[in-house]
This record gives sequence, structure tokens and C-alpha cells, in this order.
Amino acid sequence: MTNKKINLKKTSDTSEGVFLFGKSNYTLMIIGIVIIILGFVLMSGTEDIFSTTKLTAAPILVLLGFVIEVFAIMQKPKSN
Repeated sequence: MTNKKINLKKTSDTSEGVFLFGKSNYTLMIIGIVIIILGFVLMSGTEDIFSTTKLTAAPILVLLGFVIEVFAIMQKPKSN
């Protein structure tokens, strides 16, 4: 029988505190989520279902929020 030692060292590549996105990415994601929620709130309700707000403004806000989310994910984080 041979004794094999396995060396389990922590490398600097797996250090804690490293985020995938930068601060600007997370800020844009939060802004996008708030715009999407605002669009759905404007779209909800039972009175006057044919209003301009529910038929045009709210869906445009929701789509704008999703575009912001995609942009926030695709944007490269700024390196310091």
C-alpha cells in the first residue's frame, strides 16, 4: 500500500469578496427591476381597462426594464 497525500491548498483565484459584476452593473440591474415592477403596477387594476396607461405606457416600461437588464448583464465591469 502506498500513502498518497493530497495537497488541498487554497489558491488566490478563489478568494472571497470577488463579484462577477461591478457596482455599476448591480445598480443598473436594480434600476431595471424597479422599472419592470412599476410597469406591472401600472398595468394592474380593474377600472378602465382600455386606458392609454395600461395599453401603451405600462408595456413600454416593462420592455424598457428588460432592455436595461440585458444591458446590465452584458456590460463589462470597469476594472480598477
